[in-house]
Amino acid sequence: MAGVAVSTTINGDTIEYLCQPDETLLDVLRDRLGLTGAKEGCGTGDCGACSVIIDDRLVCSCLVLGAEAEGRRIETVEGMAHGDKLHPLQQKFLEHAALQCGICTPGFLIAAKDLLAKNPDPTEEEIRFGLAGNLCRCTGYDKIVRAVQDAATVMKGA
Repeated sequence: MAGVAVSTTINGDTIEYLCQPDETLLDVLRDRLGLTGAKEGCGTGDCGACSVIIDDRLVCSCLVLGAEAEGRRIETVEGMAHGDKLHPLQQKFLEHAALQCGICTPGFLIAAKDLLAKNPDPTEEEIRFGLAGNLCRCTGYDKIVRAVQDAATVMKGA
């Protein structure tokens, strides 16, 4: 099977890669580009562990083909921190102990980033709705919601 040449932007950097026509974006990110933040939890788009933002739209990277990234702008969890400075969401997840095993955490962070970009002052109900596509089997959701609320407050003040 012939490879597909793709040129895209990931976390602000122009990236070029070859992938198979049936290879998912999740597999490209992890196996070809070494961006292992997105996790495969289900492979069917039901858990949100592989969430990324493509052209300002939250998607499950296990449901997108790597070839479909051509000319697109992709944001992954690796692009959230700036050097040693964590994104406010990452910092608040740590402060609120909103993570345990870590499988779901990158997906929750990306989903929360997308939510706060579109709604910088969400209610608890809006946060829960905005994160509904992400499943956590360890923490429950209260600490995650509190971390997002706290991060929203910090980000509004910045």
